[in-house]
Amino acid sequence: MAEITTIARPYAQAVFSLAQEQKDLTSWSETLQLFAAIASDADMQELIGNPGVDKERLAAVFIEIGGKKISDQASNLINVLVENGRMAELPEISSQYEELKAEAESTVQAEVTAAFEVSASQQKAIIAALKKRLGRDVTLTCKTDDSLLGGAIIRAGDLVIDGSVAGQLEKLTTALAR
Repeated sequence: MAEITTIARPYAQAVFSLAQEQKDLTSWSETLQLFAAIASDADMQELIGNPGVDKERLAAVFIEIGGKKISDQASNLINVLVENGRMAELPEISSQYEELKAEAESTVQAEVTAAFEVSASQQKAIIAALKKRLGRDVTLTCKTDDSLLGGAIIRAGDLVIDGSVAGQLEKLTTALAR
């Protein structure tokens, strides 16, 4: 995992720098998400991993699938990635780009996993608390997980707050085992 992250970082940074120059962070975000989706497709992964496929043909197929949404600069990125054998890293490149974009825009994507549905007022309270703690605008997504028994787990970047009953029971078990 660390190797993919290390390989993807310079590409993500280069695209981010270009996007900042062009003042077009959103368009590049959409393009990279499209690329990541195409590269994650099982048939495309097979094509990417096939040494018998000509590099020019692989780039052409990829660009053709993207269609009119792919700019000339985005096509150049695909050609560079194909030439360097880095197409499989596109999902990680996209992910790292999104982190750079969020940092530049002072935003963070947070996820709440709760045992029960989170109400609108609870969501507002969580957003306000995270905004105060992190000093950033927060975009919140919520999902439910019956295995938590009760409570919730909040993930925002590197921050993880485990307020679930299952998490508290695990902490108690660990403390008793000492």
